Amino acid sequence: MTERLNAFAVTLAQLNPTMGDIAGNAAKVRLARARAIADGADLVLFPELFIAGYPPEDLVQKPAFQTACRAAIEALARETADGGPALLVGTPWVEDGKLYNACALLDGGRIAALRFKCNLPNYGVFDEKRLFARGPAAGPITVRGVRIGVPICEDIWLEESEDYENVVETLAETGAEIILVPNGSPYARDKNDARLSVAVARVTESGLPLVYLNQVCGQDELVFDGASFALNGDLSLAAQLPAFEESITTLRFTRNGGDWRCTGPIAEQPEGDKADYAACVLGLRDYVAKNGFPGVLLGISGGIDSALCAAIAVDALGADQVHGVMLPYRYTAAHSIADAGELAGHLGIRYEVLPIAEAVSGFETILSGLFKNLPPDITEENLQARTRGTLLMAISNKIGLMVVTTGNKSEMSVGYATLYGDMNGGFNPIKDIYKTQVFRLASLRNSWKPDGALGPAGEVIPPDIITRPPTAELRENQSDQDSLPPYDVLDAILERLVEREEPLDQIIEAGFDRETVTRIDHLLNVAEYKRRQAAPGVKVTRKNFGRDRRYPITNRFRDRGEKLPAPDETLVSRGSKASIDAFEG
Repeated sequence: MTERLNAFAVTLAQLNPTMGDIAGNAAKVRLARARAIADGADLVLFPELFIAGYPPEDLVQKPAFQTACRAAIEALARETADGGPALLVGTPWVEDGKLYNACALLDGGRIAALRFKCNLPNYGVFDEKRLFARGPAAGPITVRGVRIGVPICEDIWLEESEDYENVVETLAETGAEIILVPNGSPYARDKNDARLSVAVARVTESGLPLVYLNQVCGQDELVFDGASFALNGDLSLAAQLPAFEESITTLRFTRNGGDWRCTGPIAEQPEGDKADYAACVLGLRDYVAKNGFPGVLLGISGGIDSALCAAIAVDALGADQVHGVMLPYRYTAAHSIADAGELAGHLGIRYEVLPIAEAVSGFETILSGLFKNLPPDITEENLQARTRGTLLMAISNKIGLMVVTTGNKSEMSVGYATLYGDMNGGFNPIKDIYKTQVFRLASLRNSWKPDGALGPAGEVIPPDIITRPPTAELRENQSDQDSLPPYDVLDAILERLVEREEPLDQIIEAGFDRETVTRIDHLLNVAEYKRRQAAPGVKVTRKNFGRDRRYPITNRFRDRGEKLPAPDETLVSRGSKASIDAFEG
């Protein structure tokens, strides 16, 4: 066996593609290949559907888009005639009239091999069965004499079943020596533990080293955190790339006897609240930059939600691209105005105070005839919020900055927000952050900031904003707790209702007050129409409002919190399932 066959170098291109920017993504391929040439690499691995961007949703069904992706792949293939490293690039691919989620091996000036994703995810944020045809569980491909298995993302996630094939097992049985997995794996809290567990299971089954490459980017509501890694066949961690930042890193494999072993760098990973904060920063940064906005505008109320959003915005974009506006009314406390000004000063952003009393009074005058003899109620409160929303959108239209909306997940859950008022905006970095975590993240940011953050270090959010009881300041002496239970109770119930989909009787049995649980469930249900009109925002939990959780607005089902009888299997005819299958067939 030659010396060359005992060494193999793979460059991992953990990069940030832009959806639909095929030329720009191809340029990133060329940049990574140039680095790989300098490193003496044999192969460069790119994430899932890299040339297109992931997830492409219905864009991938557009014939012109499919053709443009193929043209880019063919151009890159021709460039590999120079004898440099081969490329494994994710791309949509049409074959025999079917559209596949594919990975193309480009080497020697041609498309040397294609591998198609076999197991198509159809849960949570994914709906690939609607978009792609299922590929066969193919064997390995050979690169520089090394047999490489290329399962694509979901191909390693599930055990073999009626609907899923164990692709890695097939690869091992057909002679694969190293497993390289291109991924488009969205961030969620503690997702790294799940990825590592899956990879360990596949390595345990196959005995083969495995490289897990993920993209790093924000794509609408989804954030992809990178955090790529490699495991040796003995399950030792061979390499760990950083999270939330691009990295072009070459891993070196050596073979002793029949086994390949990898060495590479080990980067420390942010966890918990730090990872969630970094995800919010990356999500906002990419949404603004990739949609061509010159910066952002947000209302700064002196409250904790807008303060946290302002800090995230500055960390994402820099102070020169963030514009804050305080819009006080008669119920706005003096310390709120002072705190907002102090926050703006700490962050170094442009900041104005625009009183809204005259505008609100004008609306009230216009409506006075219609509202005659009707007592003041929430209508007048919402009028204040909608005045603020109108002014922020006017400024946005005039100077081109995108409005950041600042409602947290607790508020979005129960509808504690005003349509066309404080819900106005193009993007919400804390849409999937519960209020209790908002407090934690604000305190965290005063003692830490993520790598690559553009904001100042140290205390940026005035402590009074964090410690003061939250209030919308829409009436005299208002507090959030006038309308809602304490946030620690509210969020605990919401987590069970939203993330876990627990029945009400189970939540009540866990010790929560029945009246409170049923009321929160009612508010959650009736606020669906508001959430459908809300701005997109970063997903950080297991189930966000948007891609993960899509409930009908018109819906009369309600869980009454009653114990219902268990299913009675004796009522099901023994032959009923077979009969149904025969009919469907």
